[in-house]
Amino acid sequence: MKRKFLSLMLAAALAGTLAGCSSELSNEYVTVKQYKGLEVPQPETATEEITDEDVQQVIDGNLSMYAERETVTDRAAQEGDIANIDYTGYLDGEAFDGGSAEGAELELGSGSFIGATEDYEGFEEQIEGHNVGDEFDIEVQFPDPYDQNPDMSGAVATFHIVLNGLETETVPELTDEWVRENSEDSETADEYREEIRAELEDNVEQSVQSELQNSVLQALLENVEASSYPEETVNEMKTQMTDYYSQMAAMYGVELDEFLTTYMQTTQEEFDAQIEEYAQQSAALDEALKLIAEKEKLEPTEEEYQERYAEYAEESGYEDVDTFVEDVGEEDLKASVLQQVVAEYLVDHCIQVEQSGDSE
Repeated sequence: MKRKFLSLMLAAALAGTLAGCSSELSNEYVTVKQYKGLEVPQPETATEEITDEDVQQVIDGNLSMYAERETVTDRAAQEGDIANIDYTGYLDGEAFDGGSAEGAELELGSGSFIGATEDYEGFEEQIEGHNVGDEFDIEVQFPDPYDQNPDMSGAVATFHIVLNGLETETVPELTDEWVRENSEDSETADEYREEIRAELEDNVEQSVQSELQNSVLQALLENVEASSYPEETVNEMKTQMTDYYSQMAAMYGVELDEFLTTYMQTTQEEFDAQIEEYAQQSAALDEALKLIAEKEKLEPTEEEYQERYAEYAEESGYEDVDTFVEDVGEEDLKASVLQQVVAEYLVDHCIQVEQSGDSE
């Protein structure tokens, strides 16, 4: 949970090194050389336009969540059916790894399984025409090349199939009646299309703002010079990072040192150096944000803090704000709110530079 609200700080802290000279804002730890007029790349998503196809794709996905299934008992399998199957694949009479499953669902005609070649029908086509309870063998040829397993490229395999069941799926149409039953904000299909379009446009705007805030914090960090670091803050951040990766290691059932070498391809010494650098840069950024907030009088009121907490809680799926604050920690939340407030201010005062698209 804390990672969600520290993501901007993390992205900025890992962006570059601390450097610089001269002074504009300073305290015992850092000097902020510049914070207004920072140059940042214009987000690529800023030029995205929401098309009718985008809107329809979301609507189709929403409608599919309300699809109803009906069991088929009176006919053979056909294209469009959802087949429940057990299967085992064989090469030269030997079952091969990854070629078996029980209770797998497959929409016939979807092209999800091995397709037809010049000499062999496709996997799904050969299920069509069979009835529930049938047990049968099919032959298919893997594509050549076969990127998922190059060793199987062009190989001919036999699959033993058991057809456990068949269902049809009916997706509702977008009608005024469906909209009234399933939308809180729209009454008609046309209104619903505009509702979805507005949601997509809002998502794009949020993406733009998030990208700009990350970029402007990176640019700010490049204009911060650190003379020292608040020891307590650095140690706390190092502890948080170590605890986080220790929890990840526990999820994999290993100790931290084994997790680092096996899954992160790094040593304990390298890891310690990395989190030391991260903690120092994060602490320096935190001090810079506090200086800017004080200079520009950006510190939120208690009411404004509470409003942000409520927004964060809703975004995180919490119904009770107090529970959310307790789980995350008010101190961390306050730091996250202040960071976002300052980041928003810096975005308002930054210079967006159009990206050329050239890469070297």
